[in-house]
Amino acid sequence: MEAVGPERGTPRLMAGVISVAIDSIAAGGDGVGRSDGLVVFVPRTAPGDIVTAQVAGKGHFARGSLRSVVTASAQRVDPPCPHYTRDRCGGCQVQHMSYESQLVAKQRIIRDSLQRIGKRFIDLPDISRSPAEWRYRTKLTLAMVRRGPHWIAGLHPYDEPSRVFALADCPITDSPVVAAWREIMSAEHHFPDARELRGSVRLTEEGPTFVMMGAQSWRSGEAFAASLPNIVALWWEPDNGPRRLLYDRRREKFPSASFAQVNPLMAKELREYVLALVGRREPATLIDAYSGAGELSVALSELGIRVSAIELDEEASRWSGERLAPPSVALQGRVEDILPGAMPADVVVINPPRAGVDEKVSATLEENRTGLQSVIYISCNPATLARDLARMPGYRIDSVRAFDMFPQTAHVETVCELRPDTP
Repeated sequence: MEAVGPERGTPRLMAGVISVAIDSIAAGGDGVGRSDGLVVFVPRTAPGDIVTAQVAGKGHFARGSLRSVVTASAQRVDPPCPHYTRDRCGGCQVQHMSYESQLVAKQRIIRDSLQRIGKRFIDLPDISRSPAEWRYRTKLTLAMVRRGPHWIAGLHPYDEPSRVFALADCPITDSPVVAAWREIMSAEHHFPDARELRGSVRLTEEGPTFVMMGAQSWRSGEAFAASLPNIVALWWEPDNGPRRLLYDRRREKFPSASFAQVNPLMAKELREYVLALVGRREPATLIDAYSGAGELSVALSELGIRVSAIELDEEASRWSGERLAPPSVALQGRVEDILPGAMPADVVVINPPRAGVDEKVSATLEENRTGLQSVIYISCNPATLARDLARMPGYRIDSVRAFDMFPQTAHVETVCELRPDTP
């Protein structure tokens, strides 16, 4: 094993089995330790563990695979899901840690990301616990692949993302969602003619809905829908075209194929927190960017605020527009295209996907600070939140709060309020 380069003692190459003490959790959920000047990332480890790991790396960083736990951390617990250990399921990353230690790890991930990437220095943010640590997910998306004459639906091992294992149960997912997936797989003879597909079940108040994704044609879609008595709506998203609604017996046409938070109880708490933040500013006008189906926009419009709700998804934008109290409006399109024309506003709320905002969005906000009271950034990715804050040097952080939307995973939701710096 070569651990140190010949010049100036800098690490160049390391390969082999090492012993390493884990001291923190990285943004993706890996444990982080240090050995002979090398920073080592080892999945399925906890702060306080002393482990042996097979590592390979160049420069100052190495990726390791866990060989054994020599000394177990007090934060380590036995994960209850057999897929987590047997199949190395990549859906959860920290199920082997106690819930209290998961919360602390997420607070540190947020703080460290803002400091390292965003050059913003904060204390550990407060974090709201999820009302449920298990069975909280109301949506589950699975990969579907042919295995001989039959299909399997499942997830990917964290260390072998090209492979799919058959999922028997998912303890972080609500039981009716898992039951709906079993019903869907019982109708596999009606699946489209393809080698691979994806599917997504979402639980609504009226029952589960399903989106089939993939294939270029589907001749038996109606027969598939007829064989699923408990599915209340069926969409198909082909490879070569837009999403289509094939079957629908919902009474209320809520856009259940559009994006929604998977933990509705935690989402409700987050929404109430954002409503309180907005209320402190007493705005007359507000822009809700990446507004989704408009739950926040509608609530704000009912308070008498003139809301401009910007959303790319056509179905979600239409649903939002139908419920907004006048003179609020729904604007359908890309935020980076619409935001400049929607300014000015007293408050801007942005709730982008994991990739964060387009650089044009942060530039628009940076250029339109005059008269703007605050920007409330709701993020599901601390790294892209930090990157976007680095692009907005004209704002200071007023508050940061975390919400554990995704227990047993390394993901965390963050609400960051920014105030324009005054000369």
